[in-house]
Amino acid sequence: MLAKDAHEGQYRKSGEPYIIHPLSVAYILADLELDRESIIAGVLHDVIEDTKYSYKDIIEMFGQEVADIVDGVTKLDSLEDHFMGASGEGRDKKDKNYREELQAENYRKMFLAMAKDIRVVLIKIADRLHNMRTLEYMSPGKQMEKAQETLDIYAPLAHRLGISKLRYELEDLSFRYLNPDDYFELADKVEFKQNERQQFVDTVVNQLKDKIGTTAIQAQVEGRPKHFFSIYKKMKNKEKRFDQIYDLFAVRVLVNSVKECYEVLGLVHEMYRMIPNTFKDYIGMPKPNMYQSLHTVVIGPEGEPVEVQIRTWDMHRTAEFGIAAHWKYKEGRDNTATDKGEEKLAWLRQILDWQRNFSDNKEFVDALKTDLDVFKEHVYCFSPKGEIIRLVKGANCIDFAYAIHSAVGNKMVGARINGSIMPIDSELLSGDRCEVITSNNSRGPSRDWLKIVKTNQARLKIQQWFKKENKDENLMRGKDLLEREAKEKGYTLNELLANDRKEIVLNRFGFLDWDALCAGVGHGGVKEGAVINRLKEEYVKEIEKSITPEMRAIELLKQHENPENIKKPKGKKSGIMVKGVGDIDVRFSKCCSPVPGDEIVGFVTRGRGVSVHRTDCVNIINLEQLERNRLLDAEWEMPNKNDTTARHYLVEIKILTEDKLGLLVDISRVFAEEKIPVKTLNCRTNDNSAIFNVGLEITGKEQLEIAKMKLLNIPGIHDIVRVTT
Repeated sequence: MLAKDAHEGQYRKSGEPYIIHPLSVAYILADLELDRESIIAGVLHDVIEDTKYSYKDIIEMFGQEVADIVDGVTKLDSLEDHFMGASGEGRDKKDKNYREELQAENYRKMFLAMAKDIRVVLIKIADRLHNMRTLEYMSPGKQMEKAQETLDIYAPLAHRLGISKLRYELEDLSFRYLNPDDYFELADKVEFKQNERQQFVDTVVNQLKDKIGTTAIQAQVEGRPKHFFSIYKKMKNKEKRFDQIYDLFAVRVLVNSVKECYEVLGLVHEMYRMIPNTFKDYIGMPKPNMYQSLHTVVIGPEGEPVEVQIRTWDMHRTAEFGIAAHWKYKEGRDNTATDKGEEKLAWLRQILDWQRNFSDNKEFVDALKTDLDVFKEHVYCFSPKGEIIRLVKGANCIDFAYAIHSAVGNKMVGARINGSIMPIDSELLSGDRCEVITSNNSRGPSRDWLKIVKTNQARLKIQQWFKKENKDENLMRGKDLLEREAKEKGYTLNELLANDRKEIVLNRFGFLDWDALCAGVGHGGVKEGAVINRLKEEYVKEIEKSITPEMRAIELLKQHENPENIKKPKGKKSGIMVKGVGDIDVRFSKCCSPVPGDEIVGFVTRGRGVSVHRTDCVNIINLEQLERNRLLDAEWEMPNKNDTTARHYLVEIKILTEDKLGLLVDISRVFAEEKIPVKTLNCRTNDNSAIFNVGLEITGKEQLEIAKMKLLNIPGIHDIVRVTT
């Protein structure tokens, strides 16, 4: 009732009441069988941000736990809205650095929120799923943007959390909006072959049921259609046509124990011939998201290949619900479930380590997308003790060493693969047995290793070694780099660090003290440009609060012109007063040709002084937000009665007329009567109409308006407009 009351009068773009959205999110969470607090928070997740109710109100009515979850989701939503802009359509593409900065900040906060309470992100994923289901009501640009972000981050995140129930739908919805032609073509092909494939799968299901029925194993056998996006990716990655994809449907067998999984596997291989190199044992070697199952592809009836998946009911629950299947917040939880849930989030702690090492936003986002890549292939290697080490395809012995432990990688001097001495950058294949040769006399990793390794984990551990080993050197080098960067920007480092601005950058880059940040800059973990730009941004904000128009105008001009250009002109005046500066030389913009009487504004250009525009000029109206800081108030100077020399201004007008004989003579007569020199004139006709473009030299808007009134009294003239470019 609180959410219904809070969102009363609010509507979505589809026209439906807004309350439908939080209720739909709560329904998705309930379908995942999450706890009571999660579902309540799902209903309330937009209340703090969009309504009169506050964080304290939620605490009083629903308790601290629910309020903290709602607050966590609100902070993520607020940052996303900031990234998109108030209009909801996002900032201009030219503002790329700003967008990347906020996007990276959004992802950083998301993973910090996950570490504090994973339910925050589960609600965020459910929120994104319902928004994707109703994406048809958004503009095409917004559809593409949201779909791409969903495919890059939210669907892989659902996969990493093991929630295939949401992952596949997010992928298919993104696919629909990003590649609609391919999506609907694939949908038609699947529909065309559906009856044929379904009959084939039903035959396999019935044969397996009969075979398993001869044993004491209790099993459920069912057919499962493949999702569109997974079919599409398989076609693209393996360069196959649709008719070459054999596993549009898979057969799944659910049993009660691991032992029965392998017994059923034996029955399947007894019935059908296995296709070589297609058997995958994800029970013995689970996927990173703890997915477990046996996969095999066999030649089924009529020589058709079919994929068979075999798993226990517990494994199936984990595959469908992921982290929610081992929910540590549930009442009555056991230690085993908690341990599995914590193991599933081990990768999250690794990503949190990146927060400190990947201060460059593009680097961080690229590493994040690479790590979350759903379709990235892996290899499984063995240590001398038989431990399984999972690495990305293409990884080498150095990656293997750091996957075991930082100390092993730092002391590495050689490697053996399957008993043979091999170069340390040798690529590893699944099944390889790798032995790392170490030495206490090792001088540590080489900086060249940073270019060789394939995993983010190894790269970060190597960077950490250099950071620790050369701390004093890095500290001095970092301070020097920051000083030089600040000087290049026109500031001193001490000037930028004043007024506690140091604390802002420490919090932004995750360092406890200034020396640690300087050392981070010194060893290359933090870009000096990123630090100085952040300090400069805060410095400018503070300065602008107290700056006068005169100070702002002079400062802007100093950045782009020689100081002598700021001096007020001697002799002839421009007739323009710039607020806080007075009468200065200005340039009248040709795009809107302002004349006395027009409302005007000044714009500080790069290297060409101040240009004057009409306030209704299209270039001023469409000015980017960051460029609006360059605008100055301006007005026309009152004419001096003793000044007998009137200043003239060029203006162009367009006269829309009938194609009538003698009309040009009438028009010229008006300009002659008003003593307005005609500088340019051209005319074009079309059917029975004509358009005159006339360039005039006038003293002001008043003179132009008088001429326009006389022209409109001439029979055959329909309209007169000022020309802008």
